[in-house]
Amino acid sequence: MFANNRRKAYMAAVLNALIIGFSFLFVKMALAEASPFDLLAYRFTASFAAVLPVMLVLKPKDLAALLPLALLYPGLFFAYQTVGLVYASSSEAGIIQAAVPIFTLLLAACFLKERASRHHYLFMLLSVAGVVTIVVMKGTKLGNGSSAAGLLFVLVSAVSLAGYSILARKLTKSYGVIEITFVMAFLGFLVFGGIAVVQHAVQGNWGSFFRPLASRPFLVSILYLGVLSSLVTSYLSNYALSQIEAYKISIFNQLATMVSIAAGVIVLHEPLLIYHVIGAVLIIAGVVGVCIPASTMKKPSPLSR
Repeated sequence: MFANNRRKAYMAAVLNALIIGFSFLFVKMALAEASPFDLLAYRFTASFAAVLPVMLVLKPKDLAALLPLALLYPGLFFAYQTVGLVYASSSEAGIIQAAVPIFTLLLAACFLKERASRHHYLFMLLSVAGVVTIVVMKGTKLGNGSSAAGLLFVLVSAVSLAGYSILARKLTKSYGVIEITFVMAFLGFLVFGGIAVVQHAVQGNWGSFFRPLASRPFLVSILYLGVLSSLVTSYLSNYALSQIEAYKISIFNQLATMVSIAAGVIVLHEPLLIYHVIGAVLIIAGVVGVCIPASTMKKPSPLSR
């Protein structure tokens, strides 16, 4: 039973990475019609609408207990990431985000007492190296138009995502995955919907807020991002964290980078370059290595043969 649950958790983590990897295509489509915070507002409105029936069974005390988790993700994560990308290059942001498994590992050791073996550390660094290879080789100049504040915002978003993994791992022992997912969608709806409403109320340009609704590609993107890439991925991630150590689940997020490249090649006909392949191999090797139990990596002693 235990092995079966872990197998399902790993499958959930892989599916989560697949959905997130393809989400970058839909983000590009949606941003052609709406501003970043308007996109987030519509995204989490769709998420909240899809999971609204859960409110009928959720107790107020449970809502209060789970709000700190939702504050970390999606609240602080998306807010700081969105603002940070205004002042930092995408390459720098990609490198910092690639370090999320390392932040998760450190926080897990401090707060959950989850210890990784030496080979787990090495394979985790291998996956990080794969992401960094892809990001750096894209050719975007590091430091071009960036500021210390932008880098700090991206760093806070990365730590927020790591903190979410730690807190979710802890809360899934006391609360159901569906309830946790609902609270995350609810807070995203309140925070980003509120930001969008205030912005348009101050600027007096409500037309630009509603105009994207006339675009079919935008509506398709919002359904994918809101229902699949926010709601379903939150459920999958929370389920996986309820079964497997936080640092192991965080490493699966690196697969999203590889999936986004594949999606760009297949759908947008972007070129597949050698550094993409090298980075993908490093990512896959790192993910597989982290999932291998430490006991199987040890050489048997002569007495045990």
